[in-house]
Amino acid sequence: MLSYPQYIDGEDVEGGRWTYVVRASAFLRDTDATFNLKRALELGRPAEITDDVIARCAMGTPEDNERAVRAAHRASREFRLMPQETRSRIVIEYNETLAERSGELIDILIAEGHPRRLAQWEVSGMLRGTDEATVRWYETQLNQEFEVDGRRLQLVRKADGVVCVNPPQNAAGSNSSMGVLALLVGNALVVKAPRSTPLSVMFVFREILAPILEKHGAPTGTLNVVCGNAGGILKSWTNSPLVNAIMFFGDSPTGLKLGEDCLRNGKKAVLELAGNDGFVVWHDADLDAAARVLLRVSQICMVPKYTIVHPAVAERFTEIFLERVSRIRPGFPEDPDILLSPVLKVDGFFDFMEQARGAGGKILCGGGRVDVEGEPSPRGMFCEPTVIRIDGFETANGLSCVREETFFPLLPIVVPESTGDDERLLEEIIEFVEANEYGLRNSVWTTDTAVAETVSADC
Repeated sequence: MLSYPQYIDGEDVEGGRWTYVVRASAFLRDTDATFNLKRALELGRPAEITDDVIARCAMGTPEDNERAVRAAHRASREFRLMPQETRSRIVIEYNETLAERSGELIDILIAEGHPRRLAQWEVSGMLRGTDEATVRWYETQLNQEFEVDGRRLQLVRKADGVVCVNPPQNAAGSNSSMGVLALLVGNALVVKAPRSTPLSVMFVFREILAPILEKHGAPTGTLNVVCGNAGGILKSWTNSPLVNAIMFFGDSPTGLKLGEDCLRNGKKAVLELAGNDGFVVWHDADLDAAARVLLRVSQICMVPKYTIVHPAVAERFTEIFLERVSRIRPGFPEDPDILLSPVLKVDGFFDFMEQARGAGGKILCGGGRVDVEGEPSPRGMFCEPTVIRIDGFETANGLSCVREETFFPLLPIVVPESTGDDERLLEEIIEFVEANEYGLRNSVWTTDTAVAETVSADC
């Protein structure tokens, strides 16, 4: 069993107690027994540590968090003065080491409940986002020079100081790694590992990044990793005069409130909140390719959450898509063919589905709760992949499954009314997509360059 203390000011700090990491597949095999084992270990009761208990991570106290912030504040004043090439080399070596140990991280993500294919995709994104080509491009943004009327103007981006990172529990390892880029300009970090999924964060920062910082002579306190109550830690960060910026990943209501608190306290808020991507299939699209990509539905923010299909191809596209959906099955995260994850927000799944049904939406497949074997079960941890057809923008506009972010395998297919005027229909689609109050991206599937450019310009 791995054991990770907190990491504060260059030292391992055990904190007040431990949170235990038990394989997600153990919860799927026997939920009650696994939960009882984890609970007993965390309460200090006698319990047999099985092979499914893979790690424990220290839970800190408010004093630990305050010490971490003070250490980062002190270190930031020295770290920002280190040569740019040294800071860049730190990130590049982090990337190289992460590549060497990517198999270990993928195994950890799988243990935390990420299907293998998703874990591999996450790690590939971590590597692409910190490779040397990316780092060198960022360098061009940190120091720019311009000649204007015979004068030389220099734009230099300066470090904020102390950057605190609060990743989400469903993608803690990959999202927390975005904080590594804050080191490029000379910031110091305080990273909070979620108490429910701390292991990937501890591995990335303690095993990979910390030794590289030490090797290059970064001051102690440049990196600090804590674990504890999210609400209390976030509140302390927003109130601390030593914290300069907070990176937050999570739901919009919490994030927007945090942004207001940061503004009130003179801090920079870097917010990655809810996403509700629209996926438009035009009449000339490659329907097989569009269906294949749309099928990659999982419980992360960066996937399409609703699709709009041109009425001329709606029946054919739906037929192709449903055939592919029928192949999706639940399973253990270790299975390389599995992408479906357990659903945490089961009530939301049924609430959204019943609202759509009540408004006239047609349930084309799915709609139930199943166990890891795919058998119907009122206590199953999976929801069947569910596709709902919704006719007309007027109906779709008021439905939560279309207008809000979903974290379960429910996909609405919105089919607009046919008017015979494609130019007007495209305008209506763009208006509908633009009315979405969420990010992160939208896409259109078409072979017509003019259609693609119109959507790109307006959405």
